[in-house]
Amino acid sequence: MGKAVRGALRVTRHGGSALPGRVAEWFDPGFLARTLDSLPYGVILVSGTNGKTTTTRMIASMLQNLGLKVFTNPTGSNFTRGVVSALLSEVSMSGRLDADIAVLELDEAYAVHFVRQVKPRYSVLLNVMRDQLDRFGEIDNTARLLSRVAAATTGTVVLNREDRRIAALAGVVSKGTRVRYFGLSDDLRKLFPTDDAMHSTGQDAGDDHRTADEPRPVGQQDKASRSAGENLSANGSAVPESPVHADVILTHVDDHVAKFAMDNAEFTATVQLEGMYNLFNAAAALAVVRAVTEVIPTADTSLPHARDARLMRALSYVTPAFGRGEVIEVNGAPVELLLVKNPMGFRMSLASFPPDGHRTMIAINDEYADGRDMSWLWDVDFTSLREGGVDMISGVRAWDMALRLEYDQVRVTRTDTDLPEAVRCFVGSAPGVPKHIYCTYTAMLAVRAELAKVAEVSDAGVGR
Repeated sequence: MGKAVRGALRVTRHGGSALPGRVAEWFDPGFLARTLDSLPYGVILVSGTNGKTTTTRMIASMLQNLGLKVFTNPTGSNFTRGVVSALLSEVSMSGRLDADIAVLELDEAYAVHFVRQVKPRYSVLLNVMRDQLDRFGEIDNTARLLSRVAAATTGTVVLNREDRRIAALAGVVSKGTRVRYFGLSDDLRKLFPTDDAMHSTGQDAGDDHRTADEPRPVGQQDKASRSAGENLSANGSAVPESPVHADVILTHVDDHVAKFAMDNAEFTATVQLEGMYNLFNAAAALAVVRAVTEVIPTADTSLPHARDARLMRALSYVTPAFGRGEVIEVNGAPVELLLVKNPMGFRMSLASFPPDGHRTMIAINDEYADGRDMSWLWDVDFTSLREGGVDMISGVRAWDMALRLEYDQVRVTRTDTDLPEAVRCFVGSAPGVPKHIYCTYTAMLAVRAELAKVAEVSDAGVGR
């Protein structure tokens, strides 16, 4: 029944990627757990505020390059019914999944529901940022949600060393489960600020005297951070006062080039991914893939440098996930889709994609998948757009975005809440000139659907 519903939706080009999963769950509530528990190498669960979709894509791609059959949920439908719907496209009519391992992206809240049914063998916990406050509440609540994932993981938990709330989750990991870290070299921490660094001031940073743009050292504890660590830690311990050892450290970033330190050796990878923030996500992906290769019989674990060199090659083959730096050729010019959903993501996108020589559009929706609360737009610095201005603003919250830009003295050429019309107007203007479209999740789906009418757009499996 689930496969029939999925087929009907695709024939009629409707969205609703969770509906087939809802039908399957109604008929067979144990389908998800039974199917995934049969996999030889279990499940890798990826969660956190930023970077889930791209990190999931990198992990899956690298494991496939290493010869494993991988099941994943590539559409970004990152809740339990979305995973069931993705399974329906891969299982046989008898319900058998032909895969060695699953790599699944889960929304922070739905990850808690997922681990009640399926215990992941590996989990990758990326970061916590102020995102969708209407859904998650304060940032420490998001960390508590992720702590449930860490506690449920049976094999290896991979944590972001640079995010104190994520690093604190080592305290809730079950006995016998390994903890691995990914991190940054000292000189790169300023490029990848944590949520605390973005919101700190001279007063609340204690004696540190750093500006809001300068992240505090890993492990530095103010009163609030000690409290958060104690709340999360199963044994009452706070975050270590000195940086813990990281299995994978990002040491250098450049245009489509990254360097990583692993086992006292440095490796260079040329990547197709767009945006420097994805290079830090690559460190997370490498850390968990290295953990997986340690239990694969065919992997030569006696030669770690040879293994890591192979992983660098596998990383170079990874292409951007849909809407995350995805480039679509329209009227002889590249149109780059850039997903934004919180202050950090927008800030990093603006830093990674300079506006010089491009036309810029911003599309902001406030549907459930985007988060209803758009006040986070006021935490983004848009001054980098002053010189060229913004050519088009659209989406449900277009006028909110226009007002925000006015306060940063950014010129706006046109505002149109009719998103399809705005997209047509924007991509039809200035033929041959490259374009950036910054958009929230549901706006991104609508933009892709409109571009599919005039250009070749890959099928992301979410309907038209």
